[in-house]
Amino acid sequence: MRDNRGLKRKRLLDLSELWDYALKSAGARAQSAGQIRTKLRLRAARAEDVEATIGKLKEYGFLDDRRYAENFASTRLENDGFGQQRALRDLALRRVSPTIAQEAVQQIYTGRNEAELIEAFIRRRYRNADREKLFQQDKDLASAFRRLRLAGFQSGNIIKVLKQFAANPDKLDGVDLTEDSTES
Repeated sequence: MRDNRGLKRKRLLDLSELWDYALKSAGARAQSAGQIRTKLRLRAARAEDVEATIGKLKEYGFLDDRRYAENFASTRLENDGFGQQRALRDLALRRVSPTIAQEAVQQIYTGRNEAELIEAFIRRRYRNADREKLFQQDKDLASAFRRLRLAGFQSGNIIKVLKQFAANPDKLDGVDLTEDSTES
């Protein structure tokens, strides 16, 4: 089927077809309820079928945002070495409730020293660089700072760790830390 712009349009699905589609989608990879809901809304013939299908997926245990958030945060920590803020930001993009995301991230990151995570991230990211030659120029230091912020670490901890690696650690004393107070 094509719409008036000539683009191919997908056929709308009834309740049983929507259930089959939801099962295939949920089985293909782990997703949050919000992600599945978005997919189902695009394919459902009737809007009320979406919530019925989501409820059924939850009832059968195929959809659990708490478990999804915990697994996702654990992967962000263990495999990617990212900080808490990055895990929270990524969970929000995946339409996980902020409360569930916060609880899951807090549980996964409890007992972790962020400074150690930052140091490990730097060592992994710059593993081929000589430590004495690392961050010799101000632009390299600024780039590392931005990269670490993007990875979800707090500015204060980033600066503490970067001072250990920087050729001119006093350059980091004047960095503005106000951005941390606006993020949650």
